[in-house]
Amino acid sequence: MTGREQLHEMRQQAHKMGIEGNSKMTESQLKDAMKMADKGMKPQEAKQKAKG
Repeated sequence: MTGREQLHEMRQQAHKMGIEGNSKMTESQLKDAMKMADKGMKPQEAKQKAKG
């Protein structure tokens, strides 16, 4: 799988978790947001925190 495909998969996974509108987030921002959401933070709140 290429890096582009992996990023696409990660974006889909984030969307399923409730982190919507993530197309402009970097890979590291997505990872951070998904980790925070896994720990119980609200998905959109995790997105905002990961974006800085």
